[in-house]
Amino acid sequence: MIDIAPELLEKLRKSFSEKFNNNKKISKILSTIREGNPTYSEVNELSIVVGDILAEVFQENLSSDILPDGKMYYNIAKRTVEPMMVNNYNIVSENAVVVQEILNKNAGMGIKAQVPDLNQSRIDGIINRLDEEELFDNVKWILDEPIKNFTQAIVDDAIEKNTEFHKELGLVPKVTRIVRNDCCDWCREVAGTYYSPNIPDDVYRRHRFCRCTVEYDPGDGKKKRIG
Repeated sequence: MIDIAPELLEKLRKSFSEKFNNNKKISKILSTIREGNPTYSEVNELSIVVGDILAEVFQENLSSDILPDGKMYYNIAKRTVEPMMVNNYNIVSENAVVVQEILNKNAGMGIKAQVPDLNQSRIDGIINRLDEEELFDNVKWILDEPIKNFTQAIVDDAIEKNTEFHKELGLVPKVTRIVRNDCCDWCREVAGTYYSPNIPDDVYRRHRFCRCTVEYDPGDGKKKRIG
């Protein structure tokens, strides 16, 4: 059997790179993050666009027709789908760190930004699900919305990790979940502003097709918890 993974990965990378580099919205967002006074709002927007691009790349370049026996075997998915998902993680997490460093600095805190962990279990879940299906086209949907959700959740993970770190230092960061578009009842219930240590875990959670955003304010860098 011919090993199609190297050529297929190169095709995916080229397609993603072209779409990413030619996207004017991404260019504007990156400019604000690198040269402006950004918040996590810009990182959220970046994650949405980057997630959309990767989902589009998968839908355009992967099909049963090009796969051996029409199946996305585990070894192929591991060497093509996973590197592309990791690339999305790198793009979003790196920019989240830049923004967090700026927020910390603006708050007068000489604290290093915390890097969100790669959610390997979600990647593994997608790869295993692809391998379970005999015909790739029957499970192609999992490389659409779940990819977008995975990418946006990187921002939530970044905010949660920095919030927990600042909470451990006795600071009082603020987290705000903002509803977006026609959100569901669950999202409306969890929306709002919360101060550490009274921040519910659900603030960082999102279901499929959720485009709500989470904003973060590290506080003034001086106020401490009492008790």
